[in-house]
Amino acid sequence: MVTTSEASHGSVTRRGLTGFSGTPDYFRFKEYRTFEPEAVVDVLKGRSAGVVFRGVLSQDTCAELSERFWSNPSREKRTSVAPSYYLGTYHYHKTTEYYLDESERTAAALEQVLDMDGDPLTEFYDGLGKALAPDGVTVRRAEHAGRQACRGLLRSWHGAGDYTLDPHEDTSQCAEPRQADFEIQRVLDHEVCALNICLENGDGGRLAVWNIKPDEASKRHLGLEHSGSPYPMDTLEGIECQWVEINAGDIYVFNGGHIHAVEPNTSAGSRRTTLAGIFGFTDRDTVVSWT
Repeated sequence: MVTTSEASHGSVTRRGLTGFSGTPDYFRFKEYRTFEPEAVVDVLKGRSAGVVFRGVLSQDTCAELSERFWSNPSREKRTSVAPSYYLGTYHYHKTTEYYLDESERTAAALEQVLDMDGDPLTEFYDGLGKALAPDGVTVRRAEHAGRQACRGLLRSWHGAGDYTLDPHEDTSQCAEPRQADFEIQRVLDHEVCALNICLENGDGGRLAVWNIKPDEASKRHLGLEHSGSPYPMDTLEGIECQWVEINAGDIYVFNGGHIHAVEPNTSAGSRRTTLAGIFGFTDRDTVVSWT
């Protein structure tokens, strides 16, 4: 279920925060009961802010992947900048080489978790590739000097406060100067899309998405042009926000340029675990993914 707060559309200016704000037809999460990759293409091409595919993974698959993640000895803990338990690696604030080194280092452990018939990450990107193939578009992992980006990231947020993942956007981190040689920076000329496959979630744990993609002036003013996080709450006052309930088995994709956050679980002992990635066009014929 999606709920929406007070609406505002067009160009937005709030306490120095300016940027793009979409129309009602754009800024809504369409919902499907089966995986429809054409709806993902709408997000990729900037025609839609997001989409949710409800219950497309079986509960058995979710439970198996979650158990493998939590029992894997290679699982790591991140204590700063979006605290989480994770398996795989983040490109955030790293050199290209270091990110690719970590992608290679964690690949075997990640594959141990994903080693099943029809693993959801493969199914997602294969489906997207088939939807784009008639237009001559190739979907692949991001590459540099013959090396591939990590193909997926398993994670569970554990941050404390009003949000377990603070309000942020995903485009600024893609402008990291130390990754100037990495092809993911060409995605900045298009839309940066976030993929999340929910494996478990308790009470709460909703996704919040605000109807604004901050412009470069706002990012520089706040000192967030290379991090995108965190956006102070007073900059978001009065801006339309969608709260999207997320359940195990759901796959959701949204435009990561919009400020978004994740609320904490409200029931004791519950966890929100997802299999995630980022993807976007680098040119008219190529979509790349990374983590």
